[in-house]
Order: sequence, then C-alpha cells, then structure tokens
Amino acid sequence: MFCLQSSNKESYMATFVLNYLILFFSLLFISDAEISSKIGINYGQLGNNLPPPNLAIEMMNSMKVGRVKLYDANHEILTLLSRTKLQVSIMIPNNEISDIANNQTRADQWILNNVVPFYPNTMIRFILVGNEVLSYDNSDMDRQVWNDLVPAMRRIWTSLKANNLQIIRVGTPVAMDVLETAFPPSRGTFRSDIRRTVVAPMLDFLNETRSFFFADVYPYFPWSTNPMTIDLDFALFNGNFEQIDGGSGLVYTNLLDEMLDSLIFAMSKLGYPDIRLIISETGWPTAGDIEQPGANLLNAATYNRNLVKRITAKPTIGTPVRPGVVIPTFIFALFDENQKPGPGTERHWGLLSSDGSPNYQIDLTGKRSSVEYDPLPVVENNVPFRGRLWCVTARGVDLMELGAAVADVCGGEDGTCEALSPGRECYEPVSVYWHASYAFSSYWSKFRSQGASCYFNGLAEQTTIDPSNGSCRFPSVTF
Repeated sequence: MFCLQSSNKESYMATFVLNYLILFFSLLFISDAEISSKIGINYGQLGNNLPPPNLAIEMMNSMKVGRVKLYDANHEILTLLSRTKLQVSIMIPNNEISDIANNQTRADQWILNNVVPFYPNTMIRFILVGNEVLSYDNSDMDRQVWNDLVPAMRRIWTSLKANNLQIIRVGTPVAMDVLETAFPPSRGTFRSDIRRTVVAPMLDFLNETRSFFFADVYPYFPWSTNPMTIDLDFALFNGNFEQIDGGSGLVYTNLLDEMLDSLIFAMSKLGYPDIRLIISETGWPTAGDIEQPGANLLNAATYNRNLVKRITAKPTIGTPVRPGVVIPTFIFALFDENQKPGPGTERHWGLLSSDGSPNYQIDLTGKRSSVEYDPLPVVENNVPFRGRLWCVTARGVDLMELGAAVADVCGGEDGTCEALSPGRECYEPVSVYWHASYAFSSYWSKFRSQGASCYFNGLAEQTTIDPSNGSCRFPSVTF
C-alpha cells in the first residue's frame, strides 16, 4: 500500500489547500468580473478592408473596452489578446454544433485546440455555442441543429470540467425572434416550436451551470418596422416617453427595457425566473438603404451614448423587472464590415469605420456628458421612404467581377434577364454596366419579397433615378 511520508503529506496538503483557495477566490473574482458594467464590443471580421488584428486590439484598448466577443476562436487574435486585460468570449461555428453534440471526443478536441493553449493568459470567460441558431429557417437540417444545440453545450461543459476550466461559462446567443409574443413584456412567451424541446432544456443547463442567457437585442428593428407607431425617442432612450404594461403594471421609459423584460417574463413562465441576462449584441446603424428609415449617424450616436450611460450608471439601473441588476453588454460592432450580405444596414453598425477612424464620438466609460460631444448633422430619413427604387451598378466596380455577377444572376430559368437577349428591348447598348444594372434591378424586384437585397457582393446600389432608356423599362420596387 502506497503511503506519503509525513513531510510529503504536509507538502501535498498545503499545495491542495493553496490550489483550492486560488480556485475558490478566482471563482468569486471571475463572477464579479462577468457581471461588471464595463462595456464590451463585438469584433467581427467580415470585411476586406479592415485593420489587422494587432491594430484593432490597440484601438479597443484606447477606447477602454472592457470585454470583447469574437465570432470564432481565431488563434492569432487570442494570442494578441493575452497581452491585454480584456475579457474574451469565443464562439463555436454553427456548422460544428452537430458534430460536437454527437461526439464527446470532438468537444474535447475543440477545447484542447482553442482554449487550453491560451487560457489563462488570454482571459477567456465564455464559450458561445453557435450564433442565433434558433433563428434558422424551418428546414429539417436547421431543426436538427436546434435539437443538437443543448447537447453540444453540455459536451463542451463536460470537457471544460475535465480540464478544470469550469470557471469558463458556456452559453449561446439568441435573437429576439425566439419569442412568439414580446409585447407587452408581461406577455413574453417563447415560440411554441422550440419552447419545450430546446429552450426549456437550455434554461435548465444555464441554471445548473450558473451561466447567462445571451440575447441579441436591437430596438432599431422593431422601431424601423413600425416607425409611425413606436416613438423614436422611446427607442433611443431619449425623452420622458412612458408606457405602462397593463399585465404587470410596470412602467417603461425605453424600448430596450421592454425587450429585455419580455425575455425575463418568458423564462419565468418556464420556471426559470432568476437566470441572468447578457446583451450579446445591441447597437444602431449609421447608414443603410434608402428605404431603411432611421439609419444615420445622429441616431446611432444618440442610442449608443445613452446605452453606455445607462449600463454604466452608478447605482445600477437594471430594468423594471430587475431593478439594480447589472446587465453586461456588448455593442455591435467595432468596425463597419463591407462584406456582410443583406440590406445596407448590415454593413454600417461600426463605432469605427473600416480604416479605424471613429464614425462618431463616444466614451465607453460613460463619464462624458452629451454636451461635450461635437454636434452631428441633422437627418432627414427618420420617416419611411415613399416612392420607387431601382438597383443599378455601383460606381467604380471591377469589370471582371461585374461580368461574373451578370452571368450568375442571368444563369437561371426564371426570366430575370429575358429582356437582355439579342434583339430584345434591353439588349442595347451592349455594355456590361448596362446589362448588369438591368439584371440587378430585375432580380431585386422579382425576389425582394423572398429576402433578396440590392447588394450583389458590393456591386450594386439603390437609386431613385429611373435608369430606363428608350424602349427598355427597368423593373423597380415601390414603397
């Protein structure tokens, strides 16, 4: 039988106690750090003109960012972050969720590759399994990922515990479309197709592991959908506008609080009233397509400045359901990202432009008064656009890319480019730019209702000027 000698026993016990105390106090410290009111930032990289990671991190430090959320586990960035005090959230891509859910070895390998080499020098605090997974279409494949989400979270947590890394929490960001009913907040209810099968098990996991419910919460979207119904100042925390929730009697002074409390009410209805929230994304776009109201510098600056003031306020404000409770918050995003697909606003959420210059002044510590900022230009797009729009070739685009885009748009059998055939009404002038403009306008008008946008990898832009010429009439979209 193996026995420790007395001196070895004492040394072993001393080491054990010391390690236990270090772990215990580090858990307390990290818990406080997790719920601090320092503002975080989302660092996305969907751009071909962004500063290199080392400069991006320097910019975050100069802006006094408290935490950063990545959309992957980029090793170069994780290495560079080891030289900072930034708390870090990393992400498992959506397409890896099912493999991890069905294979503990795959989960172990992900932790060994993407966490163990960097922690603790890089202050990894959260591993996020996927991004807005529950917002996917209702295809069989997407529903399988829904079902694999919580098992994948549990396998990652098992691997963290095996490596004594349970100080790192596991979560997953969801968009507001996980709710079936969101207004008034007291009626907040999760969608029936995921409520019991996915959300309830996820909440059980978050509660069991003392993790957080990550939510992407954008007042811009409900406001821009109903700009004549929802007061803009209510969406911007800007004024004395109030709404009373008839179900709870609670008084709301801004749209963000309503959205957050609708999630809290929804969780409570499933038996989980105490799970903490983290705002994994929020912000306001600085620009967008012509028909997207309210996307401008003034509104973006107003929203984010007021957001920072509210989140960093001492004493903590919280929400009507949870007054005085800190909600850690990540602003979206660090940079404008010119390769994000979809409507124009998708490419204009950055606090910084792609060259690193500020889109507007903002103090992320919340100490600067609004009167200390330089004035921003008056805006005119806070009401819905009414009129016709065309989608045409953007200025200065590459001719080879344009030719490939025309071939792609016109390659189907949907009649999009029928008028461009030789001898037809839009064939002449025989110009790639002309043909591309017609193809873009035709495709956009035909498929906009199915989600098509006037973007085409940056080759197209909207115009209010009718490009039609002679006998060729360009299709348009009317608002």
